[in-house]
Amino acid sequence: MRKLKNSSIAVLLLSLVCLMSSCNTTTNKKSDKTPEPAVKWSERIAETVMKDYPEMWLMEDATKIKWTYTKGLLGDAYIDLWEETGNKAYYDYAKAYADTMINEEGIIYGYKLEDYNIDNINPGKLIFDLYEETKDERYLTVIQTLRNQLEGHPKTKAGGFWHKKIYPHQMWLDGLYMGSVFYARYGVEFNEPESVDDAVNWVILMEEKARDPKTGLLYHAWDESKEQAWANKETGLSEHFWGRGMGWYAMALVDILDYTENHARRNEIIEITKRTAEAVVKFQDPKSGVWYQILDQGTREGNYLEGSVSAMFTYFLLKAVKEGYIDESYMENGKKAYMGMLDNLIIVREDGGVVLSPVCAGAGLGGNPYRDGTFEYYINEKLRDNDPKGVGPFIMASILFENL
Repeated sequence: MRKLKNSSIAVLLLSLVCLMSSCNTTTNKKSDKTPEPAVKWSERIAETVMKDYPEMWLMEDATKIKWTYTKGLLGDAYIDLWEETGNKAYYDYAKAYADTMINEEGIIYGYKLEDYNIDNINPGKLIFDLYEETKDERYLTVIQTLRNQLEGHPKTKAGGFWHKKIYPHQMWLDGLYMGSVFYARYGVEFNEPESVDDAVNWVILMEEKARDPKTGLLYHAWDESKEQAWANKETGLSEHFWGRGMGWYAMALVDILDYTENHARRNEIIEITKRTAEAVVKFQDPKSGVWYQILDQGTREGNYLEGSVSAMFTYFLLKAVKEGYIDESYMENGKKAYMGMLDNLIIVREDGGVVLSPVCAGAGLGGNPYRDGTFEYYINEKLRDNDPKGVGPFIMASILFENL
C-alpha cells in the first residue's frame, strides 16, 4: 500500500471500518466539506470507472466500439497512474482498449485515413507508450498510419491543420491537443525535426489567430474562409470563449513542451503559456475556485461550473509551475482549483464510488444539425457524469496535486 497523504494509523483504521460498514451515505449531492478518501482521489475515481465500465470502450456509448480521442485521453491518464503507482491493473485497462481496436495486422477498427479527422490522432499518444513497453509491431504500424494521415491532412493557407475534412478551412482549439503533441513526439522519437517544427508552428499560429487581446482568452475556433455562419465576417472567429476548448489548448501547451527541449521556438511557447496562465486565473471563479462553461460570463443565467475545463486548467497550472514555465505564485491558483473541484464538482456515491459532475458531453461548431456557437448552444449541450473528457484530466491533475 502506498503512503497515504495526511493520514495516520488511526485514520486508516477508521477508514477501513467505514468501508466495511458502508458508513458513507453521501448520495448525488455535494457535501459542505469533501471527506479525505482512504485512497487518493486519482486512484479512487480510476477504480470507479473500471468498476462501472469493465471495458473502456463501453464508456459514452456502449453500443459502439470506436477509435476516439476521448479514450486516448483516458488511456493516457491510466498510463500515468500506472507509472505513478506501479499498479499494473491501470496499464492493463488502457492496453485492453487498444487491443480491442487494433487487429493482428495493426489495422484500426473503423478508422478511415481519408476522413482526415484530427481527433483520430490523439489515441496515438497512448500507442506510443504501449509500443515503448511491449515493442509490439502492431503498435508501430498504428503510429505510422497516424503519421501518414498528418502527411496528407489538409491545412489552412496560414499553415494550421483543418479540424476535419468535413470542416474545411477551420482550426479549432481542440485540435491542438489532438494532433500537435503526437506530431512533436513522433518527430523526436523518429528523428523528424521538420515534424516538430510543424507542430510548434501550429501551436503558435493558433494563438496568433484566436487570442482576444482584451481578455487574453482564445476563441473556440477560426474559419480562414469566413464562410461559416458561426464565424465573424471580419475575423473569422467564433463568438465565445468555450471553457473546454481553451482547456484542450492549455494542456497542449504544457505537453508539447515535453518534446521541444532544444527547439528554436520553445521560448515562444513558454511565453504563450505565461499569457494563457494569466488569462485563465483572471476568470477563475473566486468563490468556488473552478471555471464556467463559458469562461467570461460566469454571472449570466444558465452558465454553470463545468468539470472538464476545471480539471484541464488545474492540470495546466500545476504542471506549468512544476516545470518552471510560469511563476510559482500560480501554485496557489492550482491548489485552489483542485480543492474547488473536490468541494463543488466531486460526488461520493453511496457505494464509495467517485463521480466528476457536471461535464459537458460534447460541443462543436457547424455540422448537421448545425451548431451555431451561441451562448445558448453551449449551455444547453448534454451533460454526462464521469465523462472521459473530465475524468482523464482529473486523474492527471490529481497525480500532480498528490505529489506536491
